[in-house]
Amino acid sequence: MSNQAKDWVFSDPRLKKMRQDYAAYTEEDFKVWKILFERQMPNLPKAASKAYLEGVKTVKFTADRIANFEELNEILLKTTGWAVQVVPGLIDDDLFFGLMNNKRFPSSTWLRKMEQLDYLEEPDMFHDAFAHMPLLTNQHYVDFLEKLSGIALKHIQDPWAIQLLSRIYWFTIEFGLIREEGELRVYGAGILSSAGETKFSLSEEPKHFPYDVRHIMSTEYWKDRFQDKYWVIDSYEQLFNSLPEIEEVLEEMLSAKEAKS
Repeated sequence: MSNQAKDWVFSDPRLKKMRQDYAAYTEEDFKVWKILFERQMPNLPKAASKAYLEGVKTVKFTADRIANFEELNEILLKTTGWAVQVVPGLIDDDLFFGLMNNKRFPSSTWLRKMEQLDYLEEPDMFHDAFAHMPLLTNQHYVDFLEKLSGIALKHIQDPWAIQLLSRIYWFTIEFGLIREEGELRVYGAGILSSAGETKFSLSEEPKHFPYDVRHIMSTEYWKDRFQDKYWVIDSYEQLFNSLPEIEEVLEEMLSAKEAKS
């Protein structure tokens, strides 16, 4: 992978040429977006990171309009140089990291149905758009995503390495907290798209730890319930600056596993 040109992903036959067909969204789709938006947005001024709240304004998300990727891409390209790449749903790890290593955030365009408002097995575009995309306007955040994806691509043939790196992704991009002006705030997309976990993650109930690469990489996560541990960054710059340590700890943990086998 490392010998190939960085943009190999765009000519990979598994990456279908897809776009958002905005005209195909139904009345139910608009209703679902509106219900989810109006259910979560009022919780966020006191719960979400400032960068997220500013990002929502920058990308112009509202309750009455499903996110329009064409308009969004114009804004993102001007802001951080990123864009959204339409994918059918969950994609292979190498495509996922390959896209982000090229400043393309993979997103589906389908919305959950009314009867799925509270639980989905795989992320829909409400999660992808509402929870992830406002933060794509933050430069340190997207630089972290791009470089972390580059590290993953170097080790893409090693499932254990990808597992370790997925823990970093999980406990930062999906379930990360940030301390701003002495208060805990949410920036992880898995929390931002869940009213229940937003409240829970900021409560006294779970454990909160200062951001620690080694601790995170040694911790398993689960997908079917709220996390019981959250790591807290002090800034998005701290996240970006931790990349050399992530590489270092990864190499160390891979060597330790090799020595045991």
